[in-house]
Amino acid sequence: MDGTIAEPRPLLALLVRLGAVAALSTMSALIKYAERQGVHFVEILFWRQFACIPILVGWALLTGRGLRAFATTRPKAHVVRGLYGLFAMVLNFGAVILLPLAEATTMNFTAPIWAVILSVLLLKDRPGIWRWSSVIVGFVGVLLISRPGSGTIPLFGAAVALAGAFMVALISIQVADLNRTDKPLTIVFWFAAVSTPLCALALPFAAERHDGFEWLLLAALGVLGTVGQLLLTAALRFGKVSSVIVMDYSALFWATLYGALMFDAFPSANTWIGTPLIVGAGLIITWREHSLARRARALALAEPSVAGGTG
Repeated sequence: MDGTIAEPRPLLALLVRLGAVAALSTMSALIKYAERQGVHFVEILFWRQFACIPILVGWALLTGRGLRAFATTRPKAHVVRGLYGLFAMVLNFGAVILLPLAEATTMNFTAPIWAVILSVLLLKDRPGIWRWSSVIVGFVGVLLISRPGSGTIPLFGAAVALAGAFMVALISIQVADLNRTDKPLTIVFWFAAVSTPLCALALPFAAERHDGFEWLLLAALGVLGTVGQLLLTAALRFGKVSSVIVMDYSALFWATLYGALMFDAFPSANTWIGTPLIVGAGLIITWREHSLARRARALALAEPSVAGGTG
């Protein structure tokens, strides 16, 4: 296993993240479609994860790396990431099923907002007026879209989607940490290896007979999920979370397109009003974190010079 830290390549990271979003958005549309075809939620979870294992093992063997490609010195960190990832997958798949695609996708855009809150709780960060204002504006956007009490969208579905976005923010921190020592192939493999047996425990209570088309759907979910997860993880290897997360907003294009073509559903007027607030909040948070990181680097580079000058 090559545990070296990859050289930052910002443009490549953005392109890789864009590809990841396209693959995962397509997977989300197929999840919703498969559920409407009568495929059980547990089966969707299981086959989405199980398919990763033979794909990744086959790729490792074909490239000559063998099973050593999955070696890691941090098994406990991978187990924690696997448990968190499975919970996040349940929430995000559930949101896609419970809500229209555009609304579920927009709620997922609150991940940067949750990241600010997590930075306070976990990293003891002290956000300033820019980031706290963005948090408030973002949640105003959420309220405009969900309109509690209006019956516009199911409130339970909105809550599930928001919880899923929270988990995405939490897992992004975990994956960025794992990327310091392990490659994307290793991280994605261990996620599948931890989560698949857990899904398998519930499979006997949900498994049903399927025709060829339904098996094709399940296979497509596995392939798209694997490709998307690899690209998502690789993007965090070549670029920072605060930079690449901007590409996630392209998911709204795919959600709107698939919603119209596959489910004859279009975003509501409230969604078009609330979405810019959520996206704008996320962009401001991203800009502010990038600005602060650049300032910190500049200060760190200046300190030796200052120290040498004051002798």
